[in-house]
Amino acid sequence: MAKLQPVRGTHDLLPADARRHQHIIAVFRDIAERYNFGQIETPIFEFTDVFDRSLGETTDVVTKEMYTFIDRSGDSLTLRPEQTAGIARAFISNGLAQNLPLKFYSHGPMFRHERPQKGRQRQFHQLDVEILGVAEPQADIEVIALGSHLMESLGLTDKVMLELNTLGDTDSRKAYRDVLVEYFSDHKADLSEEAQDRLGRNPLRILDSKDKNDRAVVAGAPAMSAYLNAASTDFFASVVDGLDALGIAYQRNEQLVRGFDYYTHTAFEFTTELLGAQSAVLAGGRYDGLIESMGGQPTPGIGWGSGIERLAMLLEFVPEANRPVVIVPIGDAAAKQGLLLLQELRHAGVTADMGAKGNVGKRMKQANKANANYAILLGDDEIAGGVVTLRDLDGGEQTEVARDVIVSQLSNRA
Repeated sequence: MAKLQPVRGTHDLLPADARRHQHIIAVFRDIAERYNFGQIETPIFEFTDVFDRSLGETTDVVTKEMYTFIDRSGDSLTLRPEQTAGIARAFISNGLAQNLPLKFYSHGPMFRHERPQKGRQRQFHQLDVEILGVAEPQADIEVIALGSHLMESLGLTDKVMLELNTLGDTDSRKAYRDVLVEYFSDHKADLSEEAQDRLGRNPLRILDSKDKNDRAVVAGAPAMSAYLNAASTDFFASVVDGLDALGIAYQRNEQLVRGFDYYTHTAFEFTTELLGAQSAVLAGGRYDGLIESMGGQPTPGIGWGSGIERLAMLLEFVPEANRPVVIVPIGDAAAKQGLLLLQELRHAGVTADMGAKGNVGKRMKQANKANANYAILLGDDEIAGGVVTLRDLDGGEQTEVARDVIVSQLSNRA
């Protein structure tokens, strides 16, 4: 029988990795709730139409990367490749338009069938925030500020840079798109096959091409800023003024784009130079046309997603597991008493454990291997005297403690 391995592009989260992930999620949850965001959780699979409508049938995600299957009812279902589309669907199908504005946060697994590499997996995990129903720049400032706050709280401020751009409103975007088509058409022979394909349907995506030849052509492309109308210029100025007021550093990147037509105004990414090609650790933008394109009422929106795996790779530490108290029973009577004490400690909020077998020496070795801070020795003499023997495994001190106070004593130290 062949050695079992995880599916390519997936990985197991062993305890240390899981603690790192849970630390990121806990910090994220705390910050999101301080910003008055409410948690939303959507299914990990949706009708395929949800993503066809939101991502566009000709995008790379839809044509190459989605995990799509036909279920037993004959419906086409897709594992979610990102979170925003599912939240937009939930907004529409639950009739939430009358509750605007809405602020959501979420986290969970996403799925894309792409070439695995450092910082990119086929099953990965994302943090996500969305604000729906706020057309003003305040929402843009708030979601970026939340992202910056997250980076600061994780100790990553010095490892990332906020890159910022504006796509303008619909009119500005259309004017710029027409200029790009003309420019890239004049240089079509120098573009990659993929860029030539994008030219007819999604020319803005050429701007973020990683192909060497494409980059040379893009270097001479007209800048978006030259085609912004007054309303778009004022909107972006308000976003920038807000970030300046909050002391959030950024750099302008006019090649930072979003290819879908429903994206407008602000686009941003927190990027790093420490993860190779996968430089973006958090990316977002304003998508005022998304919900309408999915069949809902016109509803402005803005949000971002951040890969937990990429954030975890940047963390300099692994959060420590809670150190347990280990009970070491001596004899059959002590084993029964130990079970009762074990349950009392756990109900009092103390991390506690007891080995299933072995003599005292083996159980003490197990306690040290578990990185326990205390061992409770319990034998016939202790039971008769109504006490336990508490051994400090760091300092080596050993004391007798009354059985009826040991739980409260250790819970106060937890």
